This record gives sequence, C-alpha cells and structure tokens, in this order.
Amino acid sequence: MDKPLISRRLVDSDGSLAETPSEAPKVGILGSGDFARSLVTRLVGSGFSVVVGSRNPKRTAGLFPSAAQVTFQAEAVDSPDVIFVAMFREHYSSLCGLSDQLAGKILVDVSNPTEQEHLQHRESNAEYLASLFPTCTVVKAFNVISAWTLQSGPRDGNRQVPICSDHPEAKRAVSEMVQAMGFMPVDMGSLVSAREVEAMPLRLLPGWKVPALLALGLFIFFYVYNFVRDVLQPYVRDGKSKFYKLPVSVVNTTLPCVAYVLLSLVYLPGVLAAALQLRRGTKYRRFPDWLDHWLQHRKQIGLLSFFCAALHALYSFCLPLGRVNRYEVVNLAIKQVLANKSHLWIEEEVWRMEIYLSLGVLALGTLSLLAVTSLPSIANSLNWREFSFVQSTLGFVALVLSTLHTLTYGWTRAFEDSHYKFYLPPTFTLTLLVPCVVILAKGLFLLPYFRRKLSRIRRGWEKDGGVKFTLTMDHTLAQKTSHV
Repeated sequence: MDKPLISRRLVDSDGSLAETPSEAPKVGILGSGDFARSLVTRLVGSGFSVVVGSRNPKRTAGLFPSAAQVTFQAEAVDSPDVIFVAMFREHYSSLCGLSDQLAGKILVDVSNPTEQEHLQHRESNAEYLASLFPTCTVVKAFNVISAWTLQSGPRDGNRQVPICSDHPEAKRAVSEMVQAMGFMPVDMGSLVSAREVEAMPLRLLPGWKVPALLALGLFIFFYVYNFVRDVLQPYVRDGKSKFYKLPVSVVNTTLPCVAYVLLSLVYLPGVLAAALQLRRGTKYRRFPDWLDHWLQHRKQIGLLSFFCAALHALYSFCLPLGRVNRYEVVNLAIKQVLANKSHLWIEEEVWRMEIYLSLGVLALGTLSLLAVTSLPSIANSLNWREFSFVQSTLGFVALVLSTLHTLTYGWTRAFEDSHYKFYLPPTFTLTLLVPCVVILAKGLFLLPYFRRKLSRIRRGWEKDGGVKFTLTMDHTLAQKTSHV
C-alpha cells in the first residue's frame, strides 16, 4: 500500500503540523468484509490503533493486518470513541444488544444500498441506524470510496469524501480522520442528506446520458442514410449485392459524420448564447433551461466527437487490409490492361486525396489536443487564459479544419447527378449544415460592431440599464459611469 499523504499523528485539527502523540488514537470497526479489511489497512497505515469486532474473531483474524486487534464485537466497542459500522443494513439489528456500550459514541455508517433498496426505503441507511441507536451520534461517510481506493491510496481514485451528520462536533472529528487518511472531507450538511449521499454510488455517468443518446441517435440516422444510398440503392436498381459494406465501409462512412456534427454542436450553444445576449442587451438574464443544459454538456459532446473521429481513423487504416479492397485493386488493374492503358494518373484526384488526408490528420491532431486538455489533471495545470485558448480558439480551428477536410472529400460530388441516389444528396452535404452555420456566426461576431457590443455586455453593460461603459479600441475599460 502507498504511504498515506498525511499521517494522523502529524496533523492537528487546524491542519498544521503537530507533535507525535505518545499514544495512537483508537478506532473501532464492526464488520469483517472486504471494505472493512481495506479500511483497517488504511487506518493502520495512517497511524491509528484499530480494533476490529467480529462474530468469529479466530476465523477472521488472519485476514487483517497484524497491527490490528481482532476480537469479539462486545470487546471492540469498549474503548474507541469512533466506531465504523461496516455491515449491511439488514445486520444493524444484530448490534442492538450492544446499545448500552455504544451509548455516547460516534457511529460512522459506510454502507450503500442497492438500487432496489434505495427505492424501497424512505429513510437512508444512516437514518435507520440512528433510529436504532438514539443515544449514539451517527455520521455518514466513506460510502463513495471503494475498497481499492482505500488500499492503493487516494491519488488513484476520488479524493472527496462526503460527510453528513446532525452533530457538528462529530463531523469535525470524522473530517480530521478523513484528512489524516489523505482524503478531502466535503460537508454535506445534516443527516437528512444521507439519502442523497447514498445515491451517489448508484449513479452511472449521469453527465453522459444525454450526450451518449445524442451520439447514438446521430449514428443511427447516418448509418441508415448511408445504408440506403450505398447498399440498398444498388441492390434495388441494378441487382448488385453490396451488403458486405455493412460491417466496415458503412460504419467508416458514418463515424466521421457523427464526429463532425458533434464537434459543431460543441460550439453551437456558445453562438446561440452570444446571439441571445446581443438580442437582450444584457448578461443578467438566465438562458433557457435547454440551452443551459446544452452548455453544461459541451465537454462530454466534445469527447464523444473525438472518440468517433479516432474510430474513423482506425477503420480507415484497416480498409486496405480487407479482402474487398484487394479485389477492387485487382479488378482495376485488369480493366486497365484490357483498355490498353499503360499509365493511369489523374492529377486532380491525386492532389485532392493528398490535401484531404493532410487536413484530416491535422483536424484529428487538434481534436486530440482538445480531448487531452479536458482531463482534470491537465486542465488543473493550465491557467484560465491557456485553457480558454485551447478549448475555444483551437477548438474553432479544429472545426474549420474538419470543414475543409469534408469539403475536400466531397469536391464536386454535390453537383453531379450520379451521386444523388434515390434523390438523396451525398451524406457530406448534410453534415455541412450545422458547422457552416457556426463558422459563419463566429465570423459575424468578429466584426467590430458585434465584437465591441459583446465585450461591453460581458463587462456588465445593459441596453436599458443605468450602467454604461466606454471601451477604447484595444477593448480595455477606459471609462465607467453609473447612474444608479
């Protein structure tokens, strides 16, 4: 196990270094499961004296560190003032026989309900424990920390530990223990908040649900559209079976469409927000709820865009390895021989493909930089100006490069009747709609009139208010007058 970041013996209640006490603080644990064993390991490594209460101490003693004392439950709760209850809700009643010994002590509930139990019970596990032991002080903590994180150290997992209780002194005591173990306590208020705290581990990527459904919807739409154009149309019209394209070719045609549209949807809400501020003439009115949620999901949408673009690159690398590509190359060579053509070279197509590939690589590289800087560890190392430059300026560059990449791919196909299958336009023409709107709107906002007005609004100027700003040409605040 990694050494704890902060030792309890070296930390005072105010966070300053203190002298090592002569005796380590004693902590009790009721339970002998996996989480209890990890908790004991972490507490012992953080300088605590731990006594474990078990129904069968002889059988479970070998599972715990040698520095921990394993005994019966009645003996384990005698001396410690803080006792961790590391058992399931249905076993709480088995501790009722220890009510007199537990009176006045701090009970730390670390349990988590299942989804069914969370919906079934109105009260949280911690509130239920408090109702069974009214003479004790119950604190909810450590339920969002996994056993793996306790063993490997907080730097390998989430450092935050939500804590809630009706007693401030008990919260303070548990918070000091959390800090001593190398984690970061987060005060969640009274014990009523325990139900919300217990719901945290039950959530599965809550911020990704809408972006994932959006990406899936776009994928299904473009996949069906490409299937109709590239597979169904040749089969219906000419009787050619091209269903072999479904696993790779159609997927590879769909992925860049999804990535491109998702990238444009990252910057479209910013354009809409700026237009709304210009129309209202103020920044002090809330955006509509749908736009506010859209702005909050931009990071997830951008990462899904990068994911689809990376898959597109991998699929493109795999295309030459397929048997279909080999047969097409052989058939093209045979046709060239039969036509008595010794040299096949189309200058325009060569240049188009070279530029197309180069722009694609540049767009993917820029998008990779955006994805990397979205990681918390990287984002925290950047100041606001650096982060804004990467996410805003380079993001817009990535969108422009992707647009040029798409236009180079399409070239003149949008103007050729042969590419309108079932009267459906080429797929790339559909993907260009939203990105072109974003690029044109961004260019419009760069005009001096709109740029100055947006700058004034974002500094607090209001069209119908009493606060007025006069900006110099270099957009610095030169004069401010108030008529309030």
